[in-house]
Amino acid sequence: MCLAIPSEIVGIRDNIGTVEVDGVRREVSLFLLEDPRVGDYVIVHAGFALHKIDARAAEESLALLREAAASLAG
Repeated sequence: MCLAIPSEIVGIRDNIGTVEVDGVRREVSLFLLEDPRVGDYVIVHAGFALHKIDARAAEESLALLREAAASLAG
């Protein structure tokens, strides 16, 4: 099973974005997005930002993922 993780774009250089989730940053391709901007929330899978989502939807998804991870941890 694969998960697509909501992430916030915190930097852009050429067609590469730096995204952040819970303080963890990584680089992803922005090639598939139209007009990406710093502050946008995106769904990331396999190193590609697939599409934009609104901040509320991103936070709801992240909260569910955190809850699931916590239940597995303990």
